[in-house]
Amino acid sequence: MNSAKITTDTIRQMKVEGRKIAMLTAYDYTFAKIIDEAGIDIILVGDSASNVMAGHETTVPITLDQMIYHGSSVVRAVKQALVVIDLPFGTYQTNTELAMQSAIRVMKETGAHAVKLEGGENVVATIKMMVNAGIPVMGHIGLTPQSIYQFGTYKTRADNEKDAAQLIKDALLLESVGCFAIVVEKIPAALSMELSNSLKIPLIGIGAGKHCDGQVLVMHDMLGLQSTFTPRFIRKYAQLKTVITDAVKQYSQDVKANEFPNDSESY
Repeated sequence: MNSAKITTDTIRQMKVEGRKIAMLTAYDYTFAKIIDEAGIDIILVGDSASNVMAGHETTVPITLDQMIYHGSSVVRAVKQALVVIDLPFGTYQTNTELAMQSAIRVMKETGAHAVKLEGGENVVATIKMMVNAGIPVMGHIGLTPQSIYQFGTYKTRADNEKDAAQLIKDALLLESVGCFAIVVEKIPAALSMELSNSLKIPLIGIGAGKHCDGQVLVMHDMLGLQSTFTPRFIRKYAQLKTVITDAVKQYSQDVKANEFPNDSESY
């Protein structure tokens, strides 16, 4: 486990030194505390909370107030990891003033260390303004879940020459305006290797192969808390859905059989 507080500078330096970056989502105090104590480098309070916490089909419905609630819950638990919070759909796309207000609210009301937003060339001006105001920004390109209704599919992105060239252009633009790192989602592994070699800032992949400078997964997927979403890039390091289901069944049986609580569990 690392000993020093992780900052955006730490993350940049990890790429320079060739050390891989481990990033994982969290949405509440209890899990964030466990993940932080386990030594993760970056905790992402993802807008995936819309799916795994609220049960929505996409990330689109979650609000800024809800992200601030989840973000502040996570920050209160974390002592070491860098905490990054997603700006949700509708809070930065329309104009830079709205984007600034959204980012400032997140930073002030949660105590987070950075924000993340989706897009390439189309959000460069917004990111530049945030960085100039002292707000650390992580980019996100490739598959951008907030735009799912536009694309209509979760298929691999940038799998042709034209789209790959645009992705590289987007990544270099994000770096040029001050992003400290970029998440790239569901692109060919060969392209992510080219991207990582082209960038001075870390490239963190999800479904983008092993050549990225780090990896990120949704906590619920990695821990096996759900069984319906099973793309090839998810590795389940535990089967907690089974463990929790068995525990709840046993508890219910013990209560109904009057075996819980027993004498030693009573006052």
